[in-house]
Amino acid sequence: MNPSAIMRRLKGIGGLGLGAPILVLLMLMLLVLPLPAFVLDLFFTFNIAFSLIILLVVIYTARPLDFAVFPTVLLVATLLRLGLNVASTRVVLLEGHTSPDAAGRVIEAFGAFVIGGNFAVGLVVFAILVIINFVVITKGAGRVSEVSARFTLDAMPGKQMAIDADLNAGLLSQDEARVRRAEVAQEADFYGAMDGASKFVRGDAVAGILILFINIIGGLVVGMAQHEMSITESLQRYVLLTIGDGLVAQIPSLLLSVASAILVTRVTNSDEDVGRQFSAQFLDHPKPLAISAGVIGSLGLIPGMPNLPFLILASILGGSAWYLTQRGRRQASEDLEAESSPPEPEVRDLSWEDVMPVDRVGLQVGYRLIPLVDKQQGGQLMSRIKGVRKKLSQELGFLIPSVHIRDNLDLAPNAYRLQVLGVTAGEAEIHPDREMAINPGQVFGSIQGVEGKDPAFGLDAVWIDSAQKDHAQALGYTVVDSETVVATHLSQVLQDHAHQLFGHEEGQQWLDNLAKVAPKLAELLVPQIIPLTVLVKVLQRLLKEKISIRDMITIAETLAEHGGISQDSDALTAAVRTALGRAIVQKINGLEYELPVITLDPELEQLLQKTLQNAGAEGAGIEPGLAQRMHQLLEQQAQSLEATGKPAVLLVSALLRAWFSRFVRHSIPGLHVLAYNEVPEDQQIKVVGVVGQQT
Repeated sequence: MNPSAIMRRLKGIGGLGLGAPILVLLMLMLLVLPLPAFVLDLFFTFNIAFSLIILLVVIYTARPLDFAVFPTVLLVATLLRLGLNVASTRVVLLEGHTSPDAAGRVIEAFGAFVIGGNFAVGLVVFAILVIINFVVITKGAGRVSEVSARFTLDAMPGKQMAIDADLNAGLLSQDEARVRRAEVAQEADFYGAMDGASKFVRGDAVAGILILFINIIGGLVVGMAQHEMSITESLQRYVLLTIGDGLVAQIPSLLLSVASAILVTRVTNSDEDVGRQFSAQFLDHPKPLAISAGVIGSLGLIPGMPNLPFLILASILGGSAWYLTQRGRRQASEDLEAESSPPEPEVRDLSWEDVMPVDRVGLQVGYRLIPLVDKQQGGQLMSRIKGVRKKLSQELGFLIPSVHIRDNLDLAPNAYRLQVLGVTAGEAEIHPDREMAINPGQVFGSIQGVEGKDPAFGLDAVWIDSAQKDHAQALGYTVVDSETVVATHLSQVLQDHAHQLFGHEEGQQWLDNLAKVAPKLAELLVPQIIPLTVLVKVLQRLLKEKISIRDMITIAETLAEHGGISQDSDALTAAVRTALGRAIVQKINGLEYELPVITLDPELEQLLQKTLQNAGAEGAGIEPGLAQRMHQLLEQQAQSLEATGKPAVLLVSALLRAWFSRFVRHSIPGLHVLAYNEVPEDQQIKVVGVVGQQT
């Protein structure tokens, strides 16, 4: 059998779950069966190697969650070490009088070579190791684990809201959001488990002290009472073996304590291991090394000091500082050469190529925001924008045009500007080195930072340092980075101006996609029933009212049915809205059976209908005072419904729907206007407010 087949067979055995039962049986064997000295040596050596492997895995782990099994491994290693203590104690007390290596060569080596055969020195060394482990490392790691577990649990709602915000902005897919939520839950479970696992390490340190004194007393009793040894011989034999046994167990315990402390003190949002973080954050700064070299060198020149060690260390530090300085200068020189502009091209005559068309969607950034859109500098905004375009294209039913990004020196350094068809549709200032903590309406405290506003929805926000992220999420803030702020603002602008981005080219593409699923319907619709221009106008009106045009077959069949009767785009749009009524209502009210609506007083509705019939669809003949009163009442009704978490819907006749939609579109954006015939027959309506003429 070749080695690869053997490895597959071993993996298959592991897959059967035999590892855990074998390990439990091994621990029971250590507790119950007397073991030969050679087997004890193997187990002690394995225990040291196992602890060292765990420590190295922790050091090279990029994120704590990459070693999520660590709390369980810590428990297993602790139980293994305690089992070895029991097994070695049995052998020491039973066979310790025969020879110094009766309990194995490992214990003898630690008792004789490491502490020089002096049990007093051994006791001091053991006490120091216990103090280091118990008082310093274990206590600190336990405190960090406790605090991390508490803050991780407190920050879970804010992190979940941030994931939902990224999902709604199109920055994450459903699968990616599901993975992110699972990571948040796993992080909380991990730090909770680490809080408990730190108690194992603390208890192990206490057990080591008690086991040492019990073994010393037991060894003296056995040596003097059973084997008629003098107290000096008993001390020399049993105490040395006991101390060697304690040191053999205490060193792996110290390694595991250090591993636990390193893991819980790691920065969780970093993808680098400890070595890379140390190199990047500690050794890349030549000034501290140069100053330290000067101080150490000065101390080395003082008469009476050990000059040679001080001067050697000062030389090493000074050489390192010089090397880092030279490396930084070379890197800066290479960057400057790379950024140098190429020679200017020869002047040529103007042509139509110099007349650049207007960008359909444009993003202009100040010079400090250039790293956000530069992939070579780690910018992720380009991929975020691609995600926004993909999500909106799937939701709206047509391909969102590409976003052209360029820098603009006329803007403030931290400002950006969004343009649609060359016209500014939104602009704001952000802080790329900070994160935005958005107040969703209810938070449990305040945080320090730069006050601001969420550019997409106008909510109060604070720009905070990244170190405050967990604290802000624990207080109920939704924390997003600067790239997410720009992407969310772009998503909102694209939704508001989708009708302007849909032209004849998009209309033809929409028709071509229809031909793939319903070729006869597409051939019949354009140009036999309606021209392409009318189709584009109808689709633009639907997009303007934030209605998706994905349901191509329903829209096309409705236009084919009513297109022979009327070519008026308003009438055709009303017919399509009626056909899409179920989708429109479901988008507003979800799957709720009851739809709360606001209606008009019958007298007011009749008055408005007569006015619109006489003055035209634009409603120019409506008295301004009446319009102002209606607007105030509708705004009050909409705010009261939104405060209760219910959608605000105004239900009017088909003749008034289009006018009311234009009347409240920008002034009351949260109010939806529906016609009676757009509500499905099986939808229950509940009138929650009536707007009358007399107020």
